[in-house]
Amino acid sequence: MGNDVESFREEKIMGSFPGKQNPGMEGTFSSRSAYRRYVGKKLLFMGFLLFLVVFLSGFIITIGPLDISVLEVYRILLDKLIPGYFATDSLPVQIVWNIRFPRIVGGLLAGFGLGVCGCVMQAVLKNPMASPFTLGISAGAHFGVAVAAVLGVGIISGPYLLVGNAFLFAMLCSLFIISLSSLRGASSETLILAGIAVNYLFSALSSLFQYFATDEQLRIMVSWGMGDLSAFSWRNFPLMFGLFAVCLPFIYLKAGDLNIMTAGDESAKSLGVDAHRIRIFSMLLASLLVATIVCFTGTIAFIGLVAPHMARMVIGSNHRYLFPASGILGALILISADALGMNIIRPTIIPTGITSSLLGVPFFMYLILKRKRKEFW
Repeated sequence: MGNDVESFREEKIMGSFPGKQNPGMEGTFSSRSAYRRYVGKKLLFMGFLLFLVVFLSGFIITIGPLDISVLEVYRILLDKLIPGYFATDSLPVQIVWNIRFPRIVGGLLAGFGLGVCGCVMQAVLKNPMASPFTLGISAGAHFGVAVAAVLGVGIISGPYLLVGNAFLFAMLCSLFIISLSSLRGASSETLILAGIAVNYLFSALSSLFQYFATDEQLRIMVSWGMGDLSAFSWRNFPLMFGLFAVCLPFIYLKAGDLNIMTAGDESAKSLGVDAHRIRIFSMLLASLLVATIVCFTGTIAFIGLVAPHMARMVIGSNHRYLFPASGILGALILISADALGMNIIRPTIIPTGITSSLLGVPFFMYLILKRKRKEFW
């Protein structure tokens, strides 16, 4: 059965090439050559995106009150990998390693995770509007922060009170959407509408808490709701990276099954793929990642919605390449939005959630207006 599934995947991809129609060995070699070019272009595009991420990250770290060159930034980072090999001054090291670089790392992780999770949700629900924001997950996390800030009630106490509540309510919203998706007859439109309803519900409840909050409580809720990377530090890194290291490989392993599911649940079933189980498992992993991200960064909209569509325009709908491309694009957009927010009106820093939306809306409108086909897929 495994060989049949792999044959289906390759035939589906190679069937669109002209060489596939040629009989004999010449047609076979032509198809293989076309397939290599097909894969090569995608890998080249992702390699170019990775280069942009590395270059832009180094450039962004140089921006700030203290001028630090790009070469000095990379010397400092290499010194952390090979202690004592590169001689660096103590002040730039403290600024780069403890202030600027953690913010970049947080942006890269959050952007990559939101891009991949948005792609997973769009694939599972078969709806181009699916994203962590439109499904109400971010609104649920915001309500959890409101409960912790105003009532002081949470699943854990201490410095992680807000983070714990945000994670809890984000997962509750996710489980609600997943439970709806498990019902027979629940269409993707129904799930999106349910997500929008959840979004409005928790937004209204959060606004109610803001109405009765004190000035300090209101400041906490508003700043968290706008989305910000400044709270990310090295102490958050192990937990966030650990969940990424566990969830992302499992998500990628399901890419082939999600490719088959695009042909329909019945076709997937005939090839031995349990579409219902794959759908719930993928949504659960994506929801776990999103809940982890938003509890540290706050509400950051449009990354999970726009990045998969931008990647799909270049990469296509093969999830083996679409997942990493969506993640890299999401990371690139988020660190760009964060850099814009830090520098557009100096010395005022605009929250990342605002600038990501300002960047995301024009991109999304461009995607809508430039589509040659009427559908998104």
